[in-house]
Amino acid sequence: MARGRPSPGRDFGWLWAAYAASAFGTGLAFGAFPLLAITVLHKGAAEVASLAAAGAAVGAAVAVPLGPWVEFRRKRSVMVAMDLVRCAALLSVPVAYALGGLGLAQLLLVSILVAAADITFGAAAGACLKALVRPEAMVAAQARMESTTWTATVVGPPLGGALITFLGPVATVAADAVSYLLSAAGIRAIRGREPHPRREARTVTRTEARSGPHVGGLVEGWRHILTHPLLRPLFLHTLLVNGLIMATAPLLAVLMLGPLGFTPWQYGLAFAVPCVGGLVGARLAPGLVDRFGRHRVLIVSGSLRVCWPVGLVFVRPGAGGLLLVMAVELALITCIGVFNPVFAAHRLRLTDTGRVARTLTAWSVSGKAVTATLTALWGVLAGLVGPRAAIALAGVLLLATPLLLPRRGPGGRRARRGDRVRPGLRPEAGPEAGPDVGPDLGLTRVTER
Repeated sequence: MARGRPSPGRDFGWLWAAYAASAFGTGLAFGAFPLLAITVLHKGAAEVASLAAAGAAVGAAVAVPLGPWVEFRRKRSVMVAMDLVRCAALLSVPVAYALGGLGLAQLLLVSILVAAADITFGAAAGACLKALVRPEAMVAAQARMESTTWTATVVGPPLGGALITFLGPVATVAADAVSYLLSAAGIRAIRGREPHPRREARTVTRTEARSGPHVGGLVEGWRHILTHPLLRPLFLHTLLVNGLIMATAPLLAVLMLGPLGFTPWQYGLAFAVPCVGGLVGARLAPGLVDRFGRHRVLIVSGSLRVCWPVGLVFVRPGAGGLLLVMAVELALITCIGVFNPVFAAHRLRLTDTGRVARTLTAWSVSGKAVTATLTALWGVLAGLVGPRAAIALAGVLLLATPLLLPRRGPGGRRARRGDRVRPGLRPEAGPEAGPDVGPDLGLTRVTER
């Protein structure tokens, strides 16, 4: 820790340990369900793709009414409950496998439950951390989470592959289930009694009267995002960037493993090694914020991360093409590693205490929906013009997304070098800043937290 930089605190350490346990469990089980569908159930490409898409989409829909529900519950209790739900759902897979009753329908149901629990856990975690992390330590806390994510991404899949080799295809699923028990134990170790949130007395809105209080409450989260002058551009920017990056991932796989003739191990190497850049970026983020200010780092890293994907258009067969993919991914992931913790802290800083769970749930549901839609559209586009041309179009569109980033920080000020965070001071305070809030755990593994 840099001299004079405040520590996130001991209670945050327990939460960090809980997050690390679940992150490494997720890394170990990376790709486990498609592997089970292919090797155990002998399903084809269409069924495997539908398993991934339907699980995420239905899970997001199931999570829609849970955001408003989380808002008025004790957040740590919700987080422990979601860990136990994920543990039980995942444990059902090795049990069914041992009994000879594992089927595609069960894998789909487990995928839905885990996806819904992931979103709900992230919403509760964002609200919970406000009480654990001081405003001046937000970026440092987020950077630790981001570093853990990328470390798990680098280390987890190779260890998971070894575990499958020696213990069978359901071993990593069982390990992932156990990781959620460890996560729940870490959350329970946090000291202090959490007060029950008060439900504010207010008039029922027209939206709630038509769609019910839970769904209508989540609409309030979207309304908060879309009417906030600083959150709205960040929302649109991150949805488009994350969606376009993820939409080209399967197309690049088709291109590399098909016409370009790369082997599966080369394809895996091309994306595993650059994840070290995420760890480096996350480690650099707090120091960059201390020196240049939160808003300037947000704008620069958000702009730089979209400059690289267009380079994938020029990938060719052989070692040179493999090195090009690795170089592009390394630059992209390093910039993402800087952007993610700063963005996550900034987003929650601009969100009122009573809206955090609904806002994060609305953001996550929107992200999954946009990513699924763009992935489907780019799949159709690749069928018409080819994967290389589709990747090129996504890269060009990404170059325009920095125009959506807010050019002014809270209070209507342009980013200045003097806007850096200083211990004991509330940075970026202004009429638009809202209350001080801490970082959240609602991150995807590759793009946006």
